[in-house]
Order: sequence, then structure tokens, then C-alpha cells
Amino acid sequence: MSISEEPGATVTVGAALAEGLARAGVKIAFTVPGESVLGLLEGLAARRIRVVAARHEGSAAFMAESVAQLTGRPAVCIGTRGVGASNLAIGLHAARADSAPVIAIVGQVRSDLRGREAFQEMDLVRAFEPIVKWAVEIKDPGEAWAILERAVAAATRGRPGPVLLSVPADVMDALVAAPPIAATKPGASRPEHQAEPDPTLVRKILHLLADARRPLILAGAGVLRARSTDALVRFAETMRVPVVASWRRADVFPNDHPLYLGMTGNGAPASLRARLEEADALLVLGSRLGEMTTFGYQIPGPGVRWAQVDMEPRGAPDGPEVVLAADVATFLRSAQRVLGHAAFEATSLDERTAANVVDRAGYEAATVVDAEAWDGPGAHPGRVTTTLARVLPADSIITTDAGDFGTWAARGLRFHRPGTFIGSTAGPMGFALPAAIGAVLARPGRLAVALAGDGGFAMTMADLETAVRERARLITLVFDNGRYGAIWRDQDRRGTGGGMATRLGAVDFAAVAEACGALGLTVRTDDEFEPALRQAIEASRPAVLHLIMDPRWTTVEAGLAGIAAAGAAVEADPEAVPATEPETAEPETAEPEAAPEPAPATEPELAPEPAPATEPELAPEPAPAAESAEAVSVA
Repeated sequence: MSISEEPGATVTVGAALAEGLARAGVKIAFTVPGESVLGLLEGLAARRIRVVAARHEGSAAFMAESVAQLTGRPAVCIGTRGVGASNLAIGLHAARADSAPVIAIVGQVRSDLRGREAFQEMDLVRAFEPIVKWAVEIKDPGEAWAILERAVAAATRGRPGPVLLSVPADVMDALVAAPPIAATKPGASRPEHQAEPDPTLVRKILHLLADARRPLILAGAGVLRARSTDALVRFAETMRVPVVASWRRADVFPNDHPLYLGMTGNGAPASLRARLEEADALLVLGSRLGEMTTFGYQIPGPGVRWAQVDMEPRGAPDGPEVVLAADVATFLRSAQRVLGHAAFEATSLDERTAANVVDRAGYEAATVVDAEAWDGPGAHPGRVTTTLARVLPADSIITTDAGDFGTWAARGLRFHRPGTFIGSTAGPMGFALPAAIGAVLARPGRLAVALAGDGGFAMTMADLETAVRERARLITLVFDNGRYGAIWRDQDRRGTGGGMATRLGAVDFAAVAEACGALGLTVRTDDEFEPALRQAIEASRPAVLHLIMDPRWTTVEAGLAGIAAAGAAVEADPEAVPATEPETAEPETAEPEAAPEPAPATEPELAPEPAPATEPELAPEPAPAAESAEAVSVA
């Protein structure tokens, strides 16, 4: 039900904020509750916004970010005072890096106690201003609605990102005039008008690609936010220009398309880096060219002609030849109109097509991750990856944590439609499980698969209980090598040897899963993985597959060469590599699944979102018919 239309009606600030969030399209909120935010939680329940209690505020923020990434709508995380806000910070930092519209609302101490080091007091605005797009404290109850409107607009407009609202406890429960039903709705409920891009700049970008011998498109999250994957496919096919995905945005372009050449960053195939360096023209579309995407700011290279289209272009020190501050959807729409009247030189198009075939063959050859002979000990990460690709439902949502294990999936998995991969470009450990929970609550009926190392998974594994309680359909794969593997490798590179503060003890993750009410299975060999995966898919509860790994497996780049190098190190120092298998309980055998507990009546199921009309399954577009012997003309 909505706020009363009766003249003179009053509500609490908490109820008014809940009303505003509902009008902004918020469907779900995540929290570790505290007394300072009880008024808000009551308001959310009255507006039938689903409230999920997490086991840690960091997890709550990760869940909200996942929902925001997947749906494009604002999502909410809630904490209380300085302690709760501090725990939210890691997720808000990730949301800023990922341009995700997350609204954090934090209860503050009473107004009359501010500045006296009251219990759990923190200057939240000053603490979070460097992290979020906008931080504000609601000091006057009468300004709550206007501040929320501004917060929603800040979170969703331009380059999206997180905002933080600090609400003192007395303000949260103060009475204010109820916003009338006809009142202006907060920003996310009104589509943002996108101005048409400068046609002169659009033509310059098209000429840059058309005039090049080896052009390339680098596509990022801006394409996903604009729901423009199918438009990008048409554009790339018309221009016959290959596409690479920015780091952790692998679902931006269908990976089985002949023009797709891979994802940049950790795990990228050598063919992709070589092709980027070979490009004589580059269109950066909806990407801010972060450190990982550019291989340490090495791309674009010196002398490369390039252009950037983004809501807030950041460019690079050398600077692009053309900078267009625009929404990706409006650019592609404008570009396609121009191309509809263009003529292409047939010989040039044929040469591009032939080169693209060679490029794609190089990508296919460079992304085989399971070719090495291996009979253990432990599971082969490449074979795990290829089994996932073969067995998982096509609409599964993959989430990933930070760690070397992720390079195998980055190279070996294939994503065929948008909204099937969620990874944070901030690289936080502990992200995968909470992100998977958020994903399946936002998209009921779909399966989420979280990929994590033993170090990262242990940071948020308490939220397995959250997944069980919320009946989330997800599977977590824990790649257990008994160490913080990426940092161990850094120690090796420094010549000091691995192990100092990077060696971890044994944890029986399958037993932990069972203790939380999930299905727990331990996998010790390649042959055991597929049956365990199929059992987890069919289970009526969340599942954890504890994968015992030979700790000498590191990145996909190292492969078996890394195993051999680590073996040589073991001969010199047997303590350099811990035991292959932690002491774990025997894996649980299949047993009848217990019927799930019914969801609480106060927690309505989130209605499934319809698939965006502009993003059907992507079929290759036919080659443009307008081919002639004339040179390209986009004037």
C-alpha cells in the first residue's frame, strides 16, 4: 500500500524514505539491522520491499551491488552507525568501481549527541565522501524527501554509483508531512533523457574505424548498462570490426560470435593482447580504461588512433583522437543511421573478413584450458572450467571472487547473453557468494554459480546460512589450494619464497555447508566433479563443492609449467608447498533432500523481472547489402 492521500497526513521519516525507494524501483534491501534503522525497516515492510538480513554488512553491500549490476535499478543496503557503515565500505568501494547504483542508508546517533563521541558515532559524511558519489546527513526531517530525490538521481544518472544517507535516530522517527501520491517521483522512476550525440563526432569515429587496416572495439560496462549488446552486434557486423570485452565484463558481447576475441585483464589469452597491440584504430565503448583492462595502462599503445564514447570519458595521458560524452545506446543508434547511407569498398570488407577469421581462430586456439595431461592429485582447474561450460544451464549467472583460480574461468568460459556474469573490477575477496545470493533473488528461477578460492570464500561463508534461509538457488565452487595463492606468487617473484602470512590451514568447507543447511560435497579428482556438479544442480538447497586443488596450480598462464616450477622448488624446500589435501570429512553421499522451509510471510518473493525487450537472444545479423567499388563514405 502507498502513503495516505488524506490531507494533513503525517508519516515518519523512515516511512517516507521507504515510499521514495519504492517509487524509485527498489524491490529488495539488504541489512544487518540496528536500532537506529528500525523505523526504515518497518517502512520497507509496509511498502512490501523485501528485506534480507545478511550475516555481515560487507556481504549486504555486495548483494546490493549484484542486484544493481544485474537489473540497472537502484538497490539498497542498510547499516547502523559507525560500525555498520565501516563494514559496508568494502561493498560501496566496489559499487563505485563498477558504476553500480547502490543506495546505502546508515542510522546515526541522535542529533543532540553528535560530536560527543557517542556510542558508535562516526562522521559518516566525511568518512565516505572519498568512496561514494554523494554522502549527506539528513538533519532536518522536513528535507528528507528532497534529499532522497537527489540521492536517487545521483546514484542513477550520468555514470551511476553509490550514495550514502546518514539518518540520526531521532530524525528517522520524526513525523513529517506525507508525500502526496501525485508528488514528483525520485529520479530512477523517470527515464533519463539522453541528448543525441554530436553528428560530427559520430562521423569522425566512423571514419577512424573505416580508414583503419586493423581496427578493434573495446566494449565495457556502459554497453551493458545501456542494454545495447544487440545494437553493438549490429554495429560490429556492419563495420566488420572485432570486439574485445573489458575486464570482468565478458557478457557484453556473445562469446560464440565470430567477431568476439576475448576479455582483457587477468586470464586474457595471448592472442588478445597481441591483437590489441596490433590495432591501428581502437574504439573504446562504455569503458573507463582501468588498470586491469589496459594491462597496466599499456593499451592503447603509442601512436594508436583511438576514440572513446562514455557517459564520463576519462581517457588516458596521451588522449584519444575523438572524445564523445554520450550514452552508448544513443551513439550506436546514431551511428547505425549514418551507416545505413554509407557505401563500403568491397575489397576492403573482404580483407577485413579474412583477417577476422584468422583472429577468431587464434582466439579459439588460445582459449583451450584443459589440454594438459593430468591425473592428480586434486582436480584440474581447466577441466573444472570446461565441465561447467558444458553442464550448466545456458542462463546461469556466474559470479567470481578475487584470486588466481579466476583466470581459468576468464579464459575458458563462454557467455552468450548479457546478465550472465558478475565480477567486481575492484577485486574484493569475499564477493562471489554474496553476489550470487543477490543475483538469484533479483532473478528468481535462474541458477547462480559462485567461483571462489578458499581464502576469499572463508571471508563471507557465514552467508551460506542467508542463502539457505532465503532459498537461493546457487552453487559455490571453492578452489582450495590452502593458501592466499596470488600473494604467494608475489612473494616468489620478490625472491623471498612463499608462505609468510599466505599459508592457510585446512577447513572442511563441505562440513561448513552442511552445518549451515546447504549441501556440501568434496571433490578430490577430476572424475568426481561432474557427478557432484549435477547433484548440486538438482538439489533443492544451496550447495558447496569443495574442490581439492594441487597448490602448485596457479594461473592459467602458468599451467603445467607452473606445476613443474613449483615441483623444482619443493625439491629444494619441501615446506614450500603444503599438503595437497586438507584434512576433511568424507564427502557426503547423495541422500534424499529435505523439503525446504516455507518463506516467512513477511518476506514476499521478488517478482521476476521480464527480460529487456531490447536484449533478445543475439543472432548474427546479415552482412550489409550496400557494397560497391566506391570507397567508404559516411559524410
